[in-house]
Amino acid sequence: MKQNNMLDFNEKKGFICDMDGVIYHGNKILPGVAEFIQWLHDEKKEYLFLTNNSGYTPRELHQKLARMGVDVPEEHFYTSALATAAFLQEQSPGCSVFAIGEAGLLNALYDAGLTMNDVNPDYVVVGEGRTYSLDTLTKATNLVLRGAKLIGANSDVSGPIENGIAPACRALIAPIEMATGTNAYFCGKPNPLMMRTGLRLLNCHSAEAVMVGDRMDTDVVSGLESGMSTVLVLSGVTSLELMKTYAYRPSVVLNGVGDIPAAARGEFIAL
Repeated sequence: MKQNNMLDFNEKKGFICDMDGVIYHGNKILPGVAEFIQWLHDEKKEYLFLTNNSGYTPRELHQKLARMGVDVPEEHFYTSALATAAFLQEQSPGCSVFAIGEAGLLNALYDAGLTMNDVNPDYVVVGEGRTYSLDTLTKATNLVLRGAKLIGANSDVSGPIENGIAPACRALIAPIEMATGTNAYFCGKPNPLMMRTGLRLLNCHSAEAVMVGDRMDTDVVSGLESGMSTVLVLSGVTSLELMKTYAYRPSVVLNGVGDIPAAARGEFIAL
């Protein structure tokens, strides 16, 4: 890591962390995560795991980490599914939706008081999930052509899995956009609405918070545009070479979140 005198982790009150490629990779916990979470507790830091993956509920994320040996209570998770449901609840309370996605998205929509409708919904909402098929794609396309507004849970094109990458929401919704000539509105990172909600949940001002992630195009840019310090970790999809192709820079680059406690102790490790 390159020392940056402008970023002292000890002075920061809150940490917002991405999950895929930062905390775990597929079903494997990444090195240093347990130490990082222990440091957050020991130093009484506020923290939130913020994920663009709309498939999981906070309870499922809690259980997923528990299976990997890390205990993080449910209230420390916030997903693009919750951000999407909150956006729709604010925009059109009690509206109806045709949703393509997993339990995380469907539960969030139900909990926000929205109803499912495959005849004449107000919105077509797309997240990741095994229910995605040519049939659901065709249904969604025709509903949008008949006037339903198109919403995407997040704008990630792909996401890391254990043996490579998987197409994510932006790639899955693209056929609907192309077939209808309609542009989707995306609710997850880097949408500032999601970041502002995260800061509110932490009870933090942006200057007191750090955004930690493995992607320049969602994590780093969302932290930067929200006024937070940013940490790029190289444990996910971004390399140093790829980072240099962007017009903006993170505050600090680390190998992984396990370097954060070391940096707080002043043990700076050059990459």
